[in-house]
Amino acid sequence: MATAAIQTNTKSWSGGRSPFNASYGKVMMWYFLMSDAFTFGAFLISYGTIRFSVNNWPDPNLVFNSMPFLGHANLPLGFVSVMTFILIFSSVTMVLAVHEGHNMNRKGVEKYMIMTIIGGAAFLGCQAWEWTHLLTGEHVALLKNGTLSVMNTTASANPWGLPATHEAMLLALQKTPHETLVQIANTLHHGATETAYATHNAASMSNAELTNLISTSDLHLNNVGRPAFGSYFFGITGFHGFHVLSGVVINIIMYFKTKLGHFDQRGHYEMIEKAGLYWHFVDLVWVFVFLCFYLV
Repeated sequence: MATAAIQTNTKSWSGGRSPFNASYGKVMMWYFLMSDAFTFGAFLISYGTIRFSVNNWPDPNLVFNSMPFLGHANLPLGFVSVMTFILIFSSVTMVLAVHEGHNMNRKGVEKYMIMTIIGGAAFLGCQAWEWTHLLTGEHVALLKNGTLSVMNTTASANPWGLPATHEAMLLALQKTPHETLVQIANTLHHGATETAYATHNAASMSNAELTNLISTSDLHLNNVGRPAFGSYFFGITGFHGFHVLSGVVINIIMYFKTKLGHFDQRGHYEMIEKAGLYWHFVDLVWVFVFLCFYLV
């Protein structure tokens, strides 16, 4: 009877390191990250399905070719590469913070957590600039099938769904670099451009001539792909940005708890390690977002 009573009161797992050789909190963090990965995966699979079923899709080399203070400097993926570097660097500093936590070095944890927080805030600032530029700027984006998509973006208009007017097209073309105008002209083979190519070489034409050539061409504007591109881009990058913001807030809390000596009192810095797992997940997701939106 005594043996039966002992077996009845014995727990199979008390929340310690068995059976996963990890604490209960770390196991639950992994479960959360796995479920969050399924959510991001569903979004990106949905994006890929639409992306490869629509022909007139904006070319990322022209949509994302601007830089702060440089305008459309014809630097494809330049700015987003800076954003990616910032986020990866913040992941490195988080690794160093976890390492210092294992060594029970409070000052080291504080130093690297501050650097991680700065990196996350810098990434959010870059994303805010990119969103502002895409929502309030004026862009000429070449579609994958060679047609022209003019996005006249104003504060009171839908930048991705409304068809462009001729006046908006002219205004956008006048602000477009010569190299981009040549690329657009060389890929337009409809209507008036066929006659123009008989006597003109696009590379030797002036900006005014190229603007006139493009604006008078049969551009076959099609806005099917633009609303989908905008909806997915702002939706998925915004969802990721929310995760980055959440991570920055968590890291700030962890920094103050470290500074107040809470983890020294506990005798371990496992909370820093769990915050690091979340931050590394956010960085990993950005790699897939970068691949889907900026490279493909």
